[in-house]
Parts: sequence; C-alpha cells; structure tokens
Amino acid sequence: MKKFILVFAYGMLFQTGFAQGLPKWADKAKKAVFSVITYTKDNKILNTGNGFYIDPNGTAVSDYSLFKGADHAVVVTADGKELPVKYIMGANDMYDVVKFRTEADKKLSALQPATQAAKVGETVYLLPYATQKSDNGQSGTIARLDTIATNSFYYTIDMSTTPKTVSCPIMNANGEVIGLIQKNADETSKESYAIGINYARSLAISALSINDMSLNSIGIKKGLPEDESQAQVYLIMASNQLDENSYFNLLNDFIATYPNNMEGYLRRATYYMNKGEDADNALADADLKKMKSVADKKEDACFNIGKLIYSYQLHKGDQKTYGDWTYERALNEINEAISLSDQPIFHQTLGDIYFAMQKYQEAYEAYMKVNKSNLVSAATYYSAAKAKELTEGSDKKEVIALMDSAVACYAQPYGTETAPYLYERARVKMDAKDYREAVKDYNAFYDAMKGQVNGEFYVARMQAELQGRMYKQALDDVNKAVELEPNNSGYWAEKGGAHMRVNQLKEATAALEKAIALDAKNAPAYRMLGYTQIQQKKEQEGLGNLKKAKELGDEIAERLIQKYSK
Repeated sequence: MKKFILVFAYGMLFQTGFAQGLPKWADKAKKAVFSVITYTKDNKILNTGNGFYIDPNGTAVSDYSLFKGADHAVVVTADGKELPVKYIMGANDMYDVVKFRTEADKKLSALQPATQAAKVGETVYLLPYATQKSDNGQSGTIARLDTIATNSFYYTIDMSTTPKTVSCPIMNANGEVIGLIQKNADETSKESYAIGINYARSLAISALSINDMSLNSIGIKKGLPEDESQAQVYLIMASNQLDENSYFNLLNDFIATYPNNMEGYLRRATYYMNKGEDADNALADADLKKMKSVADKKEDACFNIGKLIYSYQLHKGDQKTYGDWTYERALNEINEAISLSDQPIFHQTLGDIYFAMQKYQEAYEAYMKVNKSNLVSAATYYSAAKAKELTEGSDKKEVIALMDSAVACYAQPYGTETAPYLYERARVKMDAKDYREAVKDYNAFYDAMKGQVNGEFYVARMQAELQGRMYKQALDDVNKAVELEPNNSGYWAEKGGAHMRVNQLKEATAALEKAIALDAKNAPAYRMLGYTQIQQKKEQEGLGNLKKAKELGDEIAERLIQKYSK
C-alpha cells in the first residue's frame, strides 16, 4: 500500500512538473505573446495565429502566412485587449516571417531578444499564447544550429509542437527569446524548427521594397524605411506605383516621421496642386511655406517653389491664378535661390520662366550662363538658340552658331539622339535663306535616322531643294511623300506646286486635282490649280478655281483674280 502511494505521489509530482515546468520568468513573459487575426477586405476572417512583441512600442513578429492576402489585422493580447496592426515593417516569404507594428496606448510587455545564439544541447522553452484557462508550456533541447545570415540562425529543436504553437516564442533559460516556432510539414515529428529572432528583427523596409512581392502580397499599409535617405527614395519610387489614396497616406506618414525633411512637404504640395481647387491650393501653399522654414538649404526650397509655381502657370490654362502664384513670384523664388547659391540649374529654370513670359532676351542670357557651366549640353545650346531666334532683331547667324554648338556635342557618325538638332538647324538655315546648307542638314538627319523618316520630312527637304534649285531631288522627294501617304491632300498640293516651279503644268494640274478630290476645302490647291489653268489658257476655269480659293479664305487668290480678270 505504501509503495502504491509513493508511486502515485511521484506521478503527481511529474504531472505538476510538466504543467508548471516553465521557469519563474514565464508568467511575466507570457504577457508579450498574443493572438493574431487577419481579415479580408470584406471583413471576413482570413487566418488566425500567434505572435509576440519584441519591444514595448508595439513592434512584433509572426508568420508571413497569416498576413498574406490580408487587408487588415488585429492582435488580441494576453489580457484580452484588441489592438489594430498599424503597418508592416518587413516580410520574408521563404522563411515565413513578418515584422509589424501595432497600436499601443501605453508601453507593452515585450520579450528581450537574446544577445547570443543558443547552443546545441541547450534547454529551451516554448511560450504559448496564454489565457487564464491555458498557460502550459513546453521545453526541449537544441538539436542543430544553422547560420542563415550575419548573426542570424535557424534552429532544429528536439520538441514536438502543433500548428497552434506556430509563431510562439522559443526562450532560453535566462528568459530571452531566441526565435519563433515555424510550421512543421510533419505534425507527428518529434522535432520542431524555429527562425532566429535576430533574423526576424532584421526585417526592414528599404528604398526598393516598393517592388517586393512578399510585401505587396499583404494589403496592410507598409511602414517607411527607418533610414531617412532610404525613406526619401522609397517615397519617390512610390509616387508612380501607388494609387492616389495610398500615396497621399504615405506622404502624411513621411511628414509625420521626418517633419524636418522638405521632400515630404514638396511632394504633398504637388499632390494638392494637382487637385486644382482653391482649398487644395491653400493646403499646398501652407506646405510650401513649411518646406521653406524647415529646409537645411534654403536655396533648394526656393528653387523647388519657383519651379513648382512655374509649372502651375504653364499648365493652368484659363483657370484664375491662385494667390500670388504668378511667373513673377516664380522669378523671385529662383532669384532668391541664386542669391544664396549660384548654381547652373537655377539659371536653367530662370531661363525657362523668362521664355514662358516671352522675355526672350532675358531667357537667352540665363541659358548662356548655363552654357558656360558644367551643365552645358546640346539641349541647353538649343534653348539659347530658340530664345535668340525669338528675340526681336536677332541675327540668324548667331542662332545657327548656337545650333552648331548643339550638334557639336555629338560625335560623328550621328545617331538618333542628334537628329532633332540637325532637323532644327536645317529649319533655321531655311529661314536664313541658306537653302543648300539646309539640304545638307536634312541629309544628315536622314542618315542619323537610318532612313526611318515620314512624308513630312520629304516635303521639308523638298522645299529646301526647290529654293536651292535642286529640282530633280525636289521632285523625287515629293513623289516619295505622296507614295508614303497617298491620301494626304497637302502632300499632293505640294507636289502640284513643285511641278509648277519647273513648268510641268500637266503634272501640276493632275496633282492639284488629286489634292482637291481628297479635300474639297484645300484652298491653296484651288488657287494653284486656278493659276496653272490660266497659264494653260484656260482662263474661265482658272478664275473659277481662284474664286473658290478666295471663298475658302485664301488671301493670295484675291490678288491673282484682280490681275487676271483684266
């Protein structure tokens, strides 16, 4: 009898030891473990599982599988409090781990991450999500330790676990967390696996995370990179990839996190300005003022304000100007920037503003300062050339010289990047009546484009060739234009004009009649046809077509009617 009582007593002792086998620190540590509930967009439960806090500010870890496809989530703490998940801080689908932040109205109970990895043979403890009805834990030993990254480990543990313990913490004897339990492919296995806590802690949002498939598979808002420069790049990349509402929320988060970074205010001001309403413009104006007040480099703030207001004026159309968002205000901001730091890019924008105001001489002077800097390029020479060309009384030779400089920025043989400047220089040479030189540029353009040109090109080169008395080439080019676009009435009219120039009146008549057949309102075609018919002694028909041209608004036709009606 005594022997039976003794055996029974040992059995009770064993059962008690298993039920209360966790060290004394466990009762406090259990408060850091919580239940996770994730939801779909229509508020249906997607998954349930576990997780735990790793700092008192609400940073927590769990398994990625719980969150994949989730629209929102909450955690239920050990004392039954429900806290929403605010944002995701990092995720890895291969190791099935996610880091996130929950709301926290006070400092939360959190586990202390271990500073050293557990050793093979060391006893470790599994800490489950605890309620008043269930607070049992388990213990086991480290069977294997694998390194998966710098100071990050993957553990194999001699301990049998269930799906209900996934993402529960594994603790060492000192009450420090070393990892979190992962799903086991074989539920009957006597071994379990845990991802090291340092790996989970290292999860982070980076500048390139906007394209991370693991993160994008979670619908919950993502946090910003903790590094400010990374966060700024992330913000820039997100502008073209997030929907409008998500991007706006990201802007607000960035400003709240980095209140002294001017980028957030600049981008939010731009967002408001794109709305176009006065109420939104008022918010934008407030952000621009705030940006200027917090900027470390005031010249950058002034430059961005000036550039933004310039863009606003350029695209506002007939809309009434908001406040003082005028070209003059833009000029003042850019000039203030220049007074603080004389940078070439500031002069480029100054020139753009003057150009928009049709102050071409001032624009030219600003562009020429850029052309004397390290920002000089074909584009800056072209800007100066255009401003000089539009300046009253300018010398065409100066414009051509600037275009020469633009073309000289490229080495021969010219490629497609040079083509626009060759084409524009040909046009300027045409205006300067240097026709044969214009033809040379058109030929160079053709070569740069490897012959991939359209009808418009052939007509432009034909006009230069006609003026340069290169008649055969001109006729070949206009024939090529109508071959490429046989239904273009304008090209047939050009063909008619070319034949008239070399006194091929029958060919001219046929081409002009074709032009009219394609477009019965082609006034120049009627006028040229009328003139051609008169030259062929068909005065009545010719005058009839001249009158038709006059009715369609052709001013030259009136003079011809007066001349040939006598």
